[in-house]
Amino acid sequence: MRPTRRQILGTGGGVAAALILPRSLAFAAQTVDIVMTGGKMGTHVWFEPTGIRIAPGQTVRWINRDKANAHTATAYHPKIFDRSRRIPARAKPWDSDYLLPDETFSTMLTVPGVYDYYCVPHEQAGMVGRIIVGEPDRNNIEATDADLPQAALQALPPIADIMATGRVSRTSDGG
Repeated sequence: MRPTRRQILGTGGGVAAALILPRSLAFAAQTVDIVMTGGKMGTHVWFEPTGIRIAPGQTVRWINRDKANAHTATAYHPKIFDRSRRIPARAKPWDSDYLLPDETFSTMLTVPGVYDYYCVPHEQAGMVGRIIVGEPDRNNIEATDADLPQAALQALPPIADIMATGRVSRTSDGG
């Protein structure tokens, strides 16, 4: 007889659970951090990583480590500032509201697909990110790219790159 999750957690915590639970369940239990950051002068801002692939049911936590700016993590969705939907149709949109330095916001993503998000005050500066949950449905983004600022379009990592590496980071702070 296999032990229950409750029995495992009660006798040894996460390490034992990761060894006994199926790989997909152990992976889904991990929280993924995305850092909101900026250059030394506060003029260049970005999410790190800019692209990441996670399992359905994982929690994503944004952490503002930029001492010079407040940031948001906001899903592209008509319910939030009437933006075009750039997350799966069945997914719940999110908006962190403004996060001051060292504040965090978390959400669990359960619906497979591509999730694009942005920082409300810094979208024009290209502060955008992309999360792929599980196997993406490449048709889940209804919007055309025409409604995104050019800097945002240039900053979104290609789906193929995220699928190939699992994580896409920004290479420099630009100043």
